[in-house]
Amino acid sequence: MDLSEPKVMAILNVTPDSFFDGGQYSNINAVLRQVEKHISEGAAIIDIGAVSTRPGSETVSISEELNRLIPAIDAICRTFPEVIISADTYRGKVAKKASESGATMINDISGGTLDQDMFKTIAELQLPYVMMHIQGTPQTMQINPSYHDLLTEVFDFFKTRVHELQSMGAKDIIIDLGFGFGKTLDDNFELLKNMQKFQVLGCPLLAGLSRKSMINKVLGTKAKEALNGTTALNMLALQNGANLLRVHDVKEAMECIQIASKI
Repeated sequence: MDLSEPKVMAILNVTPDSFFDGGQYSNINAVLRQVEKHISEGAAIIDIGAVSTRPGSETVSISEELNRLIPAIDAICRTFPEVIISADTYRGKVAKKASESGATMINDISGGTLDQDMFKTIAELQLPYVMMHIQGTPQTMQINPSYHDLLTEVFDFFKTRVHELQSMGAKDIIIDLGFGFGKTLDDNFELLKNMQKFQVLGCPLLAGLSRKSMINKVLGTKAKEALNGTTALNMLALQNGANLLRVHDVKEAMECIQIASKI
């Protein structure tokens, strides 16, 4: 994929409890309808998540994650063979099974910290890999996030982890600063403002800002009302070097990219 021009990664959660769209795509027909919509609006990647990682979410077993994820990947591959499928998982075993079913990209919210086998799996499979920064776990990350020097600590995390994964033979690594994952409101905006500083690492940047609480806390809205705020942050992310926008709303994100490109 050529990321010299930004692309859109569309979110598809096959979960009952995700913060915005949980429970909406619990059957294959609903999944396929939503994927068709995402593709028609311009999505380059469909990112399928089978475990909610919202703050305080409960973990599920590997078998339950696979039971949700694999049928969706299989159905999408059969119906839309041209689309790039990303599996949103922090488990190496799930990543491997997803790859066998047709996923060609892995999106890991833990940057390899929640499963010691993830880096080995990515290196063996030679899959593009989204490495996200998180402090703590989804269950604990927003209890009391704290940094001595936010930008330095997040930068050093990526410097170390990217080097480790590359030394194992992995090539296509994308960086996600992890907005809302072990960050205060001010932390989130500090990272957004300074996204360009992370370009020196030589990896494309993904911005996952869609309908998150960092919008709602500023505007006094809820997730369902946060599309306009999402567009505003997506434009800032593009101006600060984002190569991928991970979103619930593809049409609006594509329009944002078109306008940013014109600028």
